[in-house]
Amino acid sequence: MANIDLTVYPDRLERTIKRVRERNIIIPTFEQMLDPSRVPDKIKEELKGIGLWDLHPRNLFRITWHNEPKPSGGLFGGLNYMEFPQSLTGTPARIIALVGKWFPTGAHKVGAAFGCLAPRLVTGQFDPTQQKAVWPSTGNYCRGGAYDSALLACESIAILPEEMSQERFDWLASIAGETIKTPGSESNVKEIFDKCWELRKSGEDLMIFNQFDEFGNYLWHYYLTGHAFESLVKQLAGPKDTYWGMASATGSAGTIASGDYMKQAFPGSHVIASEAVQCPTLLLNGFGAHRIEGIGDKHVPWIHHASNTDFIVGIDDNAVVNLARLFNEPEGHAHLVKSGVPVEVVENLNLLGFSGISNVLSAIKVAKYQELSENDIVLTVLTDSMELYQSRLREMHAEMGAYSEKAAAVDDARWLKGLATDYLEDLTYEGKKRIHNLKYFTWVEQQGKTYEEIQAQWYQRDYWTELQGQIPEIDAKIEEFNERVGLL
Repeated sequence: MANIDLTVYPDRLERTIKRVRERNIIIPTFEQMLDPSRVPDKIKEELKGIGLWDLHPRNLFRITWHNEPKPSGGLFGGLNYMEFPQSLTGTPARIIALVGKWFPTGAHKVGAAFGCLAPRLVTGQFDPTQQKAVWPSTGNYCRGGAYDSALLACESIAILPEEMSQERFDWLASIAGETIKTPGSESNVKEIFDKCWELRKSGEDLMIFNQFDEFGNYLWHYYLTGHAFESLVKQLAGPKDTYWGMASATGSAGTIASGDYMKQAFPGSHVIASEAVQCPTLLLNGFGAHRIEGIGDKHVPWIHHASNTDFIVGIDDNAVVNLARLFNEPEGHAHLVKSGVPVEVVENLNLLGFSGISNVLSAIKVAKYQELSENDIVLTVLTDSMELYQSRLREMHAEMGAYSEKAAAVDDARWLKGLATDYLEDLTYEGKKRIHNLKYFTWVEQQGKTYEEIQAQWYQRDYWTELQGQIPEIDAKIEEFNERVGLL
């Protein structure tokens, strides 16, 4: 039931192929994104003259965790990652994160958006000559979708809450065909869904790529982020080290799908899902508003594999906001260096955007709860960087005044070293099923999913594995499409 539909629509496909040929577009396969050594040399040569954020179709090949960390002309190399020492985290466990800044748009959501759009495009299900692509989001996904749409010659509509950071709206104004602001903040996801239903009823020829129920989102992260995690462990683990688990905000349940791959690669490992304490949907069936931009909530995404989730962690948004200052203000840097954090770590703390800070705190919290040692590895993701939140830093300056080393010491002691293990649930079978059952109220009652499928997600053993097995079939469709386009 979870399979991505790969039915071919010949008439639409012919129009799409003609459009793509005219626009000089070549589409990468999942295998090329996983292993850029497979990218043709002619494309690598072109990339040497293209900026990371440029609206150039060859940047589709930069939708990978292996980009060289430079803003222009970079090719491919090892994984971009950051390890956080005990002097920063307060736990001996090895907390290591993949860095999302070096994707086009500065966030890894371009991958999730590609995973949703590409199968529809290469089968002719989505016709860029007649349809608009709609990207409902709480921030980076609609940016990624608008960017991918521009690279793939598609018109796009971006939907996101009106209280998101100004950088997002400024950038979208030049990329998306239309930007729709919905009421509220990060946690107001239902308002986004309501806008989607309004658009469906408008009569306009649209295709809505809803990251919360699109299995292309799940599949891209399962395969690409999962393999990247596995490579990190193989690269960094010492002879006595053990991979213990990965932590991620649930958000749209894309990134956390990589935990499914890692459980298969490392049986007995764990998946930690996190959310804001101010909106404890998974912990308490709760609701509320919060300031951790990039994670979305008040519901359980349709693509969240709940039975594979082992821990739920709540992170106080006050911790994230205050640590953003500690990690980015000169006075914060001075305090951290004085307290023993290596200079090279401090200088790279701007690689953590708001959700990245939250993810790292989630990993630390579980490491403390489990009393993990220096031989235990916990992985997470820095989905974007502070480059996308400079307006928030200016707002904090205006609201709270200049930062001081005293304030830095307080934030470090309270929100980092003093991070407690409250708001944490070690999930039993019943706890996992409770989270899964929460899907019913959003997806079956409101969004048109079926009772039979929500049951299959829990009871049908091959529901998720059949989906995971579709990568070769999708890549075959992409290769056939590129062959018919004829640019390779």
